[in-house]
Amino acid sequence: MGVLGGLAPQPAPLVLEHRVLKSLLGAWALAACSPEETAAVEVHLGDCGTCADEALRLREAVGLLHQPESLDLDPALRTRVLDGCLDRRPPRIPVPEWAAPYDAETARLDALLQDIGDAEWHAPVRLRWFEGEGPMTRRTTVAGVIAHLLTVDGLVAVALGLDDPLGDVAAASPTPRARTEAYWRTSHFPPTRAVRAPWREQTHDLVRTVAFTSDSGPARLAVSYGDFELPLQDAMLDRAFECWVHAEDIAEAVDYPYGPPSPRHLHGMIDLAARVLPTALAARRQAGLAAPPHHRHLVPAGEPGRSLRLEIEGLGGGEWLIPLDSPAARGSAEHEVAHVALDGVEFCRLAAGHVSPAEAAAGQGGDREAIRDVLFAAASLSRM
Repeated sequence: MGVLGGLAPQPAPLVLEHRVLKSLLGAWALAACSPEETAAVEVHLGDCGTCADEALRLREAVGLLHQPESLDLDPALRTRVLDGCLDRRPPRIPVPEWAAPYDAETARLDALLQDIGDAEWHAPVRLRWFEGEGPMTRRTTVAGVIAHLLTVDGLVAVALGLDDPLGDVAAASPTPRARTEAYWRTSHFPPTRAVRAPWREQTHDLVRTVAFTSDSGPARLAVSYGDFELPLQDAMLDRAFECWVHAEDIAEAVDYPYGPPSPRHLHGMIDLAARVLPTALAARRQAGLAAPPHHRHLVPAGEPGRSLRLEIEGLGGGEWLIPLDSPAARGSAEHEVAHVALDGVEFCRLAAGHVSPAEAAAGQGGDREAIRDVLFAAASLSRM
């Protein structure tokens, strides 16, 4: 329906309680309110001096975020303002707990991208991962990294029935690496900051879609990565993990301070890695890259077997018992033959291929062969 010039009707202000209006001030300062909420807040500011003063301070803080020299101030300022707004104004449609890490990590990366200049989108970035017995690298740019995230997140989009950012090219590119290379190869020009818009829109679409997914939906849906699948809930954790890892790659390239995820979200990422470690270990064994299983210790599926105790210290910490001889076995403290202790962030960097198994600062005890195999299996979880 068309609207004529300046004759469009203005939204009537909502009638809201003082505490609700006060909670909207942060979102209002960021221009994130609906038209109705904006009108209600602005009417209230004319009557409430306390809220008017706070609104002025918030607007001044937001103004600092848009200065060209924002990196010379405190780049964490925008994140703190956004975190404060989210704390005071819960979402109308709650994000499922299992999707919250992805929601948080994409928002943090988007705040970083907001702060960098045009030239920094072309800053060189070295993607790192681990294959077989050694590290692998691939050079790209900040914009190229966002294109990589866009194309691989597209696997989740497809599973949810959303559009694939690769379009017709997708059929011949089932794996994350193939999809990324296809996107880079078929682009008419190297990626620029223009890639932020489709990436950002897709992240919002994914979060919005899973927020409306029924409780039984995640249990039925699986995301295909070409040569393996993950349940939707695990795939969202995997994408949150990769978003954080590549945000650190970008932050390093543009000299931007960037911290790890919240301990609760980091714990979920570590738990996912620990759960898939037995399968990764079995795959390396099948490829001749790990010691064969101890046949005298093989047990039926679900039964306790020879295990390594993985102790994660610091952020996201906890303990996991990793079955060594079969991914179908159950980890058992009574059958523990080795113990590895690692810092949480260090373990994640090992699983991302950013730290080699030999360099991982680990406290170790017990079966040395089992320790080596598990550390190399953790590094093999990484990919481009």
